[in-house]
Amino acid sequence: MFQWEELVIVYSFFALLGASSGEMGLERIENCATHCSQGLHCKSKPDYFISLPCHNPTEGLNTTSVFHNVSLSTVMRCTGRKKCSLHLRVTTHLQLTDSIQGLSICTATAGMIMRCRSVRFTKKSRQNMSQQLVKVTNDCSEVVPNQQVYVTVKTMPSYCGVTFTDTYYTPGCRSDDLSRHVPECITGQLSYSENPEKKELSISVSGMLDDHDYNLRLCYKSFICFGTGSNTLIKKEQPVKSAVLSYSQPFPCLCIEGWSAVMDAPRVQVCPFKDRLEELWTGVTFNPFEDALIWEPACPVSAVVSLCQKKEDSVCVNLPESSHDASKNKITFSRVDPHPHLCMKFTTSSGSWTKCPFADSFQGWKVDVFSQQGNKEVTIWSQVTGVFLLELCEKSAASPDCHSNKTHSMHVEKHKVSKSIIPSDNCNFCLQVKRLDVNYGVTINQCFNNCSPALNKVFSASPTPAVLKNEVLIAESPQCGKTEKTNLISK
Repeated sequence: MFQWEELVIVYSFFALLGASSGEMGLERIENCATHCSQGLHCKSKPDYFISLPCHNPTEGLNTTSVFHNVSLSTVMRCTGRKKCSLHLRVTTHLQLTDSIQGLSICTATAGMIMRCRSVRFTKKSRQNMSQQLVKVTNDCSEVVPNQQVYVTVKTMPSYCGVTFTDTYYTPGCRSDDLSRHVPECITGQLSYSENPEKKELSISVSGMLDDHDYNLRLCYKSFICFGTGSNTLIKKEQPVKSAVLSYSQPFPCLCIEGWSAVMDAPRVQVCPFKDRLEELWTGVTFNPFEDALIWEPACPVSAVVSLCQKKEDSVCVNLPESSHDASKNKITFSRVDPHPHLCMKFTTSSGSWTKCPFADSFQGWKVDVFSQQGNKEVTIWSQVTGVFLLELCEKSAASPDCHSNKTHSMHVEKHKVSKSIIPSDNCNFCLQVKRLDVNYGVTINQCFNNCSPALNKVFSASPTPAVLKNEVLIAESPQCGKTEKTNLISK
């Protein structure tokens, strides 16, 4: 029983030792070295790459079976806390013959010269182990994270047709092992708390590179992160690694970026407001000189943007041919009627939002309808010069549907009133009004029943200017004798 408990304790100790030494990540080495099979004595040293003509294979040398099971891997060598480097390990099984005196292992990366190491076998040991399969391992080629490495292994001397080549990719900094131990990958960890009233972010940094200052800033993340001007430097002498940064708007692409104050240091980004898509819809502007409605997003977003007309039930109905993909930096709707019911709708995979830029601003135009002695008198007042289409439809007792039977266009001068008289023999009618001189506008619809005693009154409406010009008279037809007035867009 005592022996079993001892075994468990010893196993646990080595398990913990292995975890702390990185067995859960990359294998650790104390020093780079070259290892050969037992009985094969070898020495290695750095060498230069010299492109020399290859030799014809000697008698008995099978060029297709010299190299067996060549493998490439990455190991880590550490000289202190957060001071580790990566090394490429090349392992090959070799069919040894008297004519093979050693190996040449060369590595090349983009923009760098080829680096080589020669591994030479002693004459006596290679003669003793001739015609045997031997193993050679070398891990002295230093590499960096996320690197493409071209590897070439040749015999010494180099025989034609006896070459191994391969491309190897070293692990990237996303590895937790590398991000905690390799300086090229250490970014530090960021935590934050938000003060929305002051529009401030309190940021704390941990796990940063030792003996170096640390940069913090706010930036807008796109293909790269564009600075907002809010930044600070945390000195390495500060006992508490923290700072406060101010922001103007909690956009979803507003991020905290941190990096050590060293050349080409990797950076870490945390985006506190990444789910606040509704903040993007504030960038809607209107150009009254060109009647252009413009939306320029502060952040890249995948959305469909369209114009819509807000109805009485708060449902916003899309206008025809007004949908645009928000993949562009700016979306412009030209020749837009600035009506309070015209809105912009944003649709993403998360939902839809509606922004009505003219809801609280001026009323671009308004329509008043009077019904007296069988005539429908329509007056339109507008703050801009425009052309309007009036469409009258009537209802019958046999069908509740409204059938269009009269249309008329009206030209309205800026800050003036135009009046039109429309005859109708039907008490139940609806009137639709819309602008014709714009690409995007709303259609106002109002229905009346001016023969009903309950409607024998004046409806509330916005004041109509006293000056009436550009009258259009279409015939008079006495009708129900009731008097009505309503403003089509009053709420």
